[in-house]
Amino acid sequence: MAKPKLRIGLIGTGFMGKAHVFGFASAPRVFELPLKIELRTLADVNADAAAQAARRLGFAHSTAHWRDIIADPEIDLVDITAPNALHKEMALAAIAAGKHVYCEKPLAPLARDALEMTEAAEAKGIKTQVGFNYLCNPMLGLARDMILAGELGEIRGYRGLHAEDYMADAKGAFTFRHDPAGGGALADIGSHALATAEYLCGPITRVMGDCVTMIKQRPDGKGGSQAVEVDDLGRAFLRFENGATGSIEGNWIATGRKMQHDFEIYGTRGALAFSQEHFNVLHFFSTDDAKGRQGFRRIEAGPDHAPYGLFCVAAGHQLGFNDLKAIEVAGFVQAIAGKSQENFNFRKGLRIQTLVETIQASSRDQCWKSVT
Repeated sequence: MAKPKLRIGLIGTGFMGKAHVFGFASAPRVFELPLKIELRTLADVNADAAAQAARRLGFAHSTAHWRDIIADPEIDLVDITAPNALHKEMALAAIAAGKHVYCEKPLAPLARDALEMTEAAEAKGIKTQVGFNYLCNPMLGLARDMILAGELGEIRGYRGLHAEDYMADAKGAFTFRHDPAGGGALADIGSHALATAEYLCGPITRVMGDCVTMIKQRPDGKGGSQAVEVDDLGRAFLRFENGATGSIEGNWIATGRKMQHDFEIYGTRGALAFSQEHFNVLHFFSTDDAKGRQGFRRIEAGPDHAPYGLFCVAAGHQLGFNDLKAIEVAGFVQAIAGKSQENFNFRKGLRIQTLVETIQASSRDQCWKSVT
């Protein structure tokens, strides 16, 4: 019996657009999915760019107008990897048309917009996904399992960091990410640090933020310059519902860092340390080890850490970034088919944007803020 089809319309073919396509291509070959993925239509900035991208990425059709994807009754899922400020309009149009929505993070630059998107989707029973694929890493799943099992004891402290250097050059042009409608470092990559913190340690209840603009002018591409208002660095002290304290940082001017998504967790019985720069490894310290034999032990990803074994039968051969996107896609397809409710949906994306805005407000007011 043939599987029902899930026909995809993709808006945007930049870095994340390609990553999403790789996820759609790999997921059916790794997982036994309940739906057959079909790459139907791709939209880009003009007809030529869209046609070339469609041929390269395997889509049957292309268009220069994203609303063509919304209007096509043959498309079941709209995948949004356009600039952040466009997410709301596109998502609401897709929801109104009764289509499922896969949106790259951040869900929207403002929490009130994210709330509108979330409530619209929930009212129509639309399935949604926000692209926080770092949470799909089996090593993060292992860390969470160890925490829940009590292997670290009572959690006391957390430190999280997401640092890259793609905005470190002050001569780099002003982009949509520098537009106040686009976010800033805390929203763009600090959101990953926040998502990981809550995934591992539970709800954050209070924050004290410090958001700083270090590069105050950037070339506007027209021979002049444009003022930058968003943060290059966003930091926050955190208080968790479980009593733990901690901190996170989002930093896009961290010279020399390409992908540093790190965390350390300290408990009464042990500790964990992780770096995205070596994301197939988790380090674990246990106070149960004998004196003179204590130290952080290296746990390498392998078939015992699902779903690693579906990709490779041998430990230590490593998953990659696009494999995490395949895991994310598989989870969303399962949710669309009604087989799972565990995917990172719009409601969870709204939660992260609420944390971002609370930290930003705390920074402006220079005081602790409760997270509502």
